[in-house]
Formats: sequence, structure tokens, C-alpha cells
Amino acid sequence: QVQLFESGGGSVQAGGSTRLICAASKSTYGGYCMAWFRQAPGKQREGVATIDHDGTTTYVDSVKGRFTISQDNGQNTLYLQMNDLKPEDTGMYFCAADAGWGCRPAEGDMDYWGKGALVIVSS
Repeated sequence: QVQLFESGGGSVQAGGSTRLICAASKSTYGGYCMAWFRQAPGKQREGVATIDHDGTTTYVDSVKGRFTISQDNGQNTLYLQMNDLKPEDTGMYFCAADAGWGCRPAEGDMDYWGKGALVIVSS
């Protein structure tokens, strides 16, 4: 069992930056695929970025070159650095962990979820 706690985000102007932090209740290094999802108002939740057991990362096309997923294994912490933010990045951001094989940004693959952190980007 892994508990995940997001923090960070808040209100940001377009073009600005912010960082999300996900603290895990135990080490996820080497044992879990970690991911960030987001849900915009009135839309379905979508996978934003993943980081695999070996450090391989993937991103949804809309955030490539702007967002960076990383983890500090010694601190059981996952990060999402978000730069050049756009109003369409507004939404609730969720940290998630997949204990199985593979690492896809698919909701159904995730075993554990945080409660989310809100990011609002104003133009």
C-alpha cells in the first residue's frame, strides 16, 4: 500500500512556472511506475507524464518541452516542474503509482492515487 500526497501548484499567470510535489508514504524507487494526471473542468482525466522504474520518461504532446517529471528517490518524492504555463494547463493534478509491469499514462493501470493539487493559469 502506498499513500500519495500532492502539494504545490496554485494560481499562476500565463508564461509562468510552478512545481508540483508528490510525497509517497514509502519508497517507490524501482518498484513503481509513477505518473502525473490532470483533469480540466468539464473534461476527462488525462495522463500528463510518467517516469518508469529505469528513469524513462514520457509526456503527452501538449506539455512536451514545458513540463519535466522527476523523482528524488532518497526522499520518496515525485516532482512535476511546469514552465511556460498556458490557461489550458488549468486543472486538478493527480499523482499516481502503478505497481505492475509497464508504464503507461492510463488511468486503469494505476493502483494508487493522491487527492490532487489545483493549478490555475490565468491569461
